[in-house]
Amino acid sequence: MSDERPNIILFTTDQHRGDWIGLAGESVVETPNLDAWVNDGLYFRNAYSEIPSTTGARRMLHLGQGSYDCGVIGYAGGPWDEEISLPGVLAKAGYHCLNAGWRNMHPRRKLFGYHHAIIHDLRPGVDDYMEWLERELGPRAHERGHGSDANGWLARPWHLEERYHPTVWTVDTALEMIQKRDPTRPFFMWCSHLRPHSPYDPPQFYWDMYIDQDLGEPPIGDWAQRHRNEGVPPVRTAWQGDLGPKATHRCRAGYMGCITQIDYEMGRMEEMLRRIDGVDADNTVWLFASDHGDMMGDHYLHRKSYAYEGSARIPFVVRYPKGYDGPTGEFEHPVGIQDIMPTLLDIAGVQGPDTMTGESVVKAARGEDWREFIHGEHSPCYHPTNAMQYLTDGKEKFIWFPVTGQEQFFDLQADPHETRDLIDDPSAQDRVNLWRRRLIERLGARDDGFSDGERLITKPDGYGPWVEGRKPE
Repeated sequence: MSDERPNIILFTTDQHRGDWIGLAGESVVETPNLDAWVNDGLYFRNAYSEIPSTTGARRMLHLGQGSYDCGVIGYAGGPWDEEISLPGVLAKAGYHCLNAGWRNMHPRRKLFGYHHAIIHDLRPGVDDYMEWLERELGPRAHERGHGSDANGWLARPWHLEERYHPTVWTVDTALEMIQKRDPTRPFFMWCSHLRPHSPYDPPQFYWDMYIDQDLGEPPIGDWAQRHRNEGVPPVRTAWQGDLGPKATHRCRAGYMGCITQIDYEMGRMEEMLRRIDGVDADNTVWLFASDHGDMMGDHYLHRKSYAYEGSARIPFVVRYPKGYDGPTGEFEHPVGIQDIMPTLLDIAGVQGPDTMTGESVVKAARGEDWREFIHGEHSPCYHPTNAMQYLTDGKEKFIWFPVTGQEQFFDLQADPHETRDLIDDPSAQDRVNLWRRRLIERLGARDDGFSDGERLITKPDGYGPWVEGRKPE
């Protein structure tokens, strides 16, 4: 008897800001394959990362839990209970669980509930992509042989043939794994890309799409001068500073090129699925999301871990399998990474564990009760004062910096690029007080000392990324 349940493809990117896809309509970035999904699925404009850096976000993704609930509140990696994780639950339900590409999960070669994983992980001895590249081109071949850093802002075209780019390799690997799957079971494939995370190095075709375009200037807030570092040459992995117009343009063009390359490769994957024997490509649920964004020079900031839109907002698009009866179109509800696992389980008809704090976004699209806002946070990362907490419903945003006690408030409807901080604006005080009270109450329900239920409590000496008592030995 054949298993009629849908296959599942979770297609993720790293450091991909939510406003830079075609559906968002806010940039020149082209993502034609992804944009078409909205005809047969869901696009959530107000999607956010509750922990806007890689390791914590991937922990939330696999557990269906938000920050704090998953045990980390910043950049930290460690094992988790596989029985209640996305691949663990799906494997128990009879799915063949596969993982291709970028992970940044620790321990690095651990399967984490997947039956098979072929990974790209930037470490000698654990990176299957780099071993393949050296077999193909010799021991001197290297992903970063072009001189751009994996956490830097330098951008340039890919230095090898396009077929050797890790974005191409990841899709090739995913397709080969699906071809060699257990044909008696539906499959779950997590196809995970490192790009558009730096290095910003698309193949020449995608570089040429953007390098000569007017890409606009990064927005600079009335509060952002402290990040400019005027007269200080930024190091190649700087988290703040003015790069100047030429470097900023190249950075943004390379990043956009990486995004479009990923979209085209996703389209190729969809087409090639139809050529694999026994795969019903139409009976597949797809979900496209990122772990966090990239500031791209907005407010003189670079990289991630911030509460601002460029860092915290992510793409979140779902395409239904054939025959699935669900609403379609664009929705405004605030959703997060914690909602990925319950969404996929819901559409596949698999019962999820009661440990999940996220919910299926189909529920929101159907008009059922949904959360009022998303809560995100990050422990100190590039600098102690950058530690933050934020609340947003996609229309307004309240930010609190627990080390310094500073607050910010933005009206995202009138000011979507967060250029005007309204925290001291007399006309905004009722809204500021409402959001502050919400954060006080939310943190007051936790046992980590950020709130006593009456006020926010700063931690001037800083704090770590692990929830107390949850750090693995």
